Amino acid sequence: MKQVLESIITHLVDNKEQVSIEEQIDGDNIIYKVTVAQEDMGRVIGKQGRVAKAIRTLMKSLGSKDRKRISIEFVG
Repeated sequence: MKQVLESIITHLVDNKEQVSIEEQIDGDNIIYKVTVAQEDMGRVIGKQGRVAKAIRTLMKSLGSKDRKRISIEFVG
């Protein structure tokens, strides 16, 4: 699942080399901390958070197949 998230994020940003994703697994909970360049943060979040919400929805549906709870934090 981390590869899917990384693929989505790298296609949205200009500075692909500054994308890093930290994965924390705690039982059935998985937390992804996504770090991008400051100038790319607006592209990842989108207007009124729509892009971020869409990414979270997609990842939650992927996690539900494996009975995992996924949350994503965007770090500047």
